[in-house]
Amino acid sequence: MGEPQFNEVIHAPMRLRICGMLHSGGEVEFAAIREMLGVSDAVCSKHLKVLAENGYVTLDKRPGKRNGHDITWVSLTDEGAEAFSDHIAALQNIAAGLVMA
Repeated sequence: MGEPQFNEVIHAPMRLRICGMLHSGGEVEFAAIREMLGVSDAVCSKHLKVLAENGYVTLDKRPGKRNGHDITWVSLTDEGAEAFSDHIAALQNIAAGLVMA
């Protein structure tokens, strides 16, 4: 883990929840993330796209058995795991009343 670092990309509530789920769950299926968030495919995709564009998650489409459609699996990258951990550390510092530079 690096230094506590507030991360505007991760901090958005949906993206924070996604990163938390992936941090504890490893590789997670898109449908499970969507269901956990309680949002549409489009909303879930939008947040995953932002995380992917910032190098925090990988999206891996694999042949699936659901109606012949591919299944998308999502996982945190090493960079994403570090950014999430650093962000959580920053939030803990904020909650403890520590001043951040």
